[in-house]
Amino acid sequence: MKQESPSFEKAFLRLEKILEQMNEGQVSLEESLKLFEEANTLIIECDKFLTSAQGKIEILIKNRSGALSLDKEKKPMTEPFSLPKQQVLSEDF
Repeated sequence: MKQESPSFEKAFLRLEKILEQMNEGQVSLEESLKLFEEANTLIIECDKFLTSAQGKIEILIKNRSGALSLDKEKKPMTEPFSLPKQQVLSEDF
């Protein structure tokens, strides 16, 4: 059976725990590699959640008249998503 993906919140919490373990410096190289692989998988999953959420938000963004704000190609206008600086995961690796 295919393993069900964790929720964004559970994946993010697990990432935080992995980072704590790795930053403590008390895990072996082999364990560090396993944790890094797990973290990489979780980052990919979190990115999927965020991309999906961004798509849903794009649908909801409307101008004051109630119509979607569209670009020249008739696609919903977007802005890049970025986490506040203290939450950016890749800086901790």
